[in-house]
Amino acid sequence: MNAKSEELNPSNEIQRLFKRSHALVGMLHLLPLPGSPRFTRTAGMAAVLDQAMSEAELLLSSGFDGFIVENAWDIPFVKEVDLGPETPASLAVVVAALRREFPKVPIGVNCLANAVEVSISVAAAGGADFVRSNQWVNAYVANEGLIEGRAGNVARYRRAIDAENITVWADVNVKLGSHAITADRSLVQQAKDAAWFDANALIVTGNRLGDQPKLEDIVEMTNATSLPVVVGSGVRPDNLSMIFEHAHAVIIGSSIKVGGIWHGKMDPTVLSDIVSERNHIAGSGRTSK
Repeated sequence: MNAKSEELNPSNEIQRLFKRSHALVGMLHLLPLPGSPRFTRTAGMAAVLDQAMSEAELLLSSGFDGFIVENAWDIPFVKEVDLGPETPASLAVVVAALRREFPKVPIGVNCLANAVEVSISVAAAGGADFVRSNQWVNAYVANEGLIEGRAGNVARYRRAIDAENITVWADVNVKLGSHAITADRSLVQQAKDAAWFDANALIVTGNRLGDQPKLEDIVEMTNATSLPVVVGSGVRPDNLSMIFEHAHAVIIGSSIKVGGIWHGKMDPTVLSDIVSERNHIAGSGRTSK
């Protein structure tokens, strides 16, 4: 039995969600939410919602295909077990508002740090389509401590709340952490682990925010399983062509902000350049492998 025949769920997640290849997914880095140290009570959730709505509108009007909602400003992050109920409640309010405004747009959820069950609950309550898991299988050491794979727990929780329509995009060797625990396991082996444990798409990143992954890592991930591969950091107009030779979609956060700073304002010029380059690539007939 070969590796790809071992996969239980090898459908093309990108085509299913976006009805196209070369999908562009933008990050909505939410302002601090209630319960986090930087939350501004006087501005409240109204400010969070206003920014999320305006950035989503800008992404979609520029030609992006969807977005991921993330509690990016809830710094410093904690593990899922230490999150209060206010975090999923706040995320669900945002996601539900975005779903009402954009009823047909694919929406993802990523609750940090690796709070995948929270992300599933938010997606179910708010009407999102998929979640991102920074550690789906195996384990690594992050700023929050030891982060373990959540696949078994999440799959059971998702089934228990009848939310199996919500899919999982799983990072492999995610950025911002030490992978000494899995140093004896190759990127290919870890990708196969994630596929075996029912991930729907695999995400490859660089080492830090905004870092482009190595070309060989993208190629290895693409060849490791039948799952679509998403590049999740370091995507820019000048490297999009190279990335789309192998990847099926990209997640873009830092480079679409002014100065490439993740917590800055979105840059309409960069958004336009990325969409124009993607459209040129798609029009040329080049497709990912």
